[in-house]
Amino acid sequence: MKTRLFHYALPAQLVAQRPLAQRDASRMLVLDRKTGRLAHSRVKDLPQWLLPGDLLVRNETKVIPARLFAVKPETRARIEVFLLRRTGAGNAEWEALLSPAKRIKGPLTLQIQPRGQLEVLENLGTGHFLVRFSKTGPFQAFLKSAGHIPLPPYIKRQDETADWSRYQTLFAKKEGSVAAPTAGLHFTPELFKALKGRGVQTAPVTLHVGLGTFLGVTAADTEDHVMHPEVFEVPAATAKAVEGTRRGGGRVVALGTTVARTLESAWTPEGLQAQKGETRLFITPGYEFKGVDALFTNFHQPESTLLMMVSAFAGRERVLAAYEEAIREKYRFFSYGDAMLIL
Repeated sequence: MKTRLFHYALPAQLVAQRPLAQRDASRMLVLDRKTGRLAHSRVKDLPQWLLPGDLLVRNETKVIPARLFAVKPETRARIEVFLLRRTGAGNAEWEALLSPAKRIKGPLTLQIQPRGQLEVLENLGTGHFLVRFSKTGPFQAFLKSAGHIPLPPYIKRQDETADWSRYQTLFAKKEGSVAAPTAGLHFTPELFKALKGRGVQTAPVTLHVGLGTFLGVTAADTEDHVMHPEVFEVPAATAKAVEGTRRGGGRVVALGTTVARTLESAWTPEGLQAQKGETRLFITPGYEFKGVDALFTNFHQPESTLLMMVSAFAGRERVLAAYEEAIREKYRFFSYGDAMLIL
């Protein structure tokens, strides 16, 4: 499909720059994907929209402080370092984005601020580099002191102390993401308690968010877009819970597009299989979902892989019509914005 088919015009003032004071106070636009009917609600009212016997699957990944700043010793030119993924044992070698990439001419050593060194080993193309850290001391402590929360570029401010907790789900356990699974940012212990009281069960998966999720589509046609790999895991208990839910007539509700991608990546002709691996799955309209019956998600950027996935789930025309309604009603968009429930 042509990428431009997933474009919509969004007023800049609707891009949320900060989260609301209460995680579950966000608005929630509810879309019936069979009829196209829309309803306006609140995240805290989610239990009213789900049914006893439903299963809500969450992503337990944890965001790392993936953005660092370095300087070239000879010129003091500033370089932004955005970590993507480890490339070997330990924490020394990473694939990273360096910006501005034009300042990187061959192998060189950068000074990390406030401490540590970064050796540029190889230019992987399109701003990607293989790098090696040294003189950092214990790496986790170094990253916590030198790293910054990787807020997306549409948030037009520097990260703040509050972002260390708010750009993280309350159920984050396994470090590895360089962007938050933002649908989960709305959830509170009270909301989970209400869901449990409603008879809705929960189960975990893990997908470490990387370029595969947040990289924009620059190709004119979706067939020419290359998906980068992301690491995922489906525990045996979750596979069993999904099987039991389907057998009992309940719905599998994906808490976010990362969960939807994980479930679909691990689905086999025999059903959901417990496994660990990498996924390059790119879901666009025409894809037949097998492991997801309902989707709770945020609003996504125009022409993004995430908007394409949501369009595959609910229909491009209906999704874009829902986005138009959200814009008219001045919903807040993207990572710190409002939510959407597709039933």
